[in-house]
Amino acid sequence: MRSKIFVEVTARFDTDGSLTPLDLVWEDGRRYPIDRVLDVRRAASLKAGGAGVRYTVQIGRCRRFLYYDRPQWFVEGKD
Repeated sequence: MRSKIFVEVTARFDTDGSLTPLDLVWEDGRRYPIDRVLDVRRAASLKAGGAGVRYTVQIGRCRRFLYYDRPQWFVEGKD
């Protein structure tokens, strides 16, 4: 099973209550702007375990799943 990599996320709460991640900070301190949120749904991380809201995000040319499992954000680590 892959590990969870907990990341710092800057997010915006809109007036309708929706939560939109704007950028994330990787373990080494590098900040990556999220270019686009492609999908939002409640889902489990089948690779790392845990559940919450799964954001499919575009960061440059890379698509990643970003999970919000209150109160933390995480991505799936690679083996």
